[in-house]
Amino acid sequence: MKTRYDLPCNIAQTLNIIGDRWTLLIIHELMIGHTTFSVIKENLTGLSSKLLSERLKHLEEAGLVHSILYSDHPPRYAYQLTASGMALEPVFQSFIIWGQQHLPHCYKQLVHTTCGHAVTQVCYCPNCKTETDNVKAVAVATNLA
Repeated sequence: MKTRYDLPCNIAQTLNIIGDRWTLLIIHELMIGHTTFSVIKENLTGLSSKLLSERLKHLEEAGLVHSILYSDHPPRYAYQLTASGMALEPVFQSFIIWGQQHLPHCYKQLVHTTCGHAVTQVCYCPNCKTETDNVKAVAVATNLA
């Protein structure tokens, strides 16, 4: 995939990796356990085989997915998220929560498995050992020398 955003911004650089059409939906399929090309394609109506193949290759190159050969003739692969790919789970949870609150028709909601009630996400400061909503994004000092 080509770099679309040449900005010193975490959001822009993340979108360079996962911001192409279908990419987040492919990651979601893997996250919910759909690991073969045919199952992913079947579940994402409208996605061409060529584009799915390109997206999986890009995700592999980016270190979010790895493939496992499970059949030699013809060669067939299963795809799994790496730890980096699985670390996107809170992003998907945020999309679900946002959808609960803002979509005209809610398709899913995120619930606590013990009591069944809807949940929210919080930021936690490990230094203070507290939940907080008093957060902001700040620049990170980089050593470019």
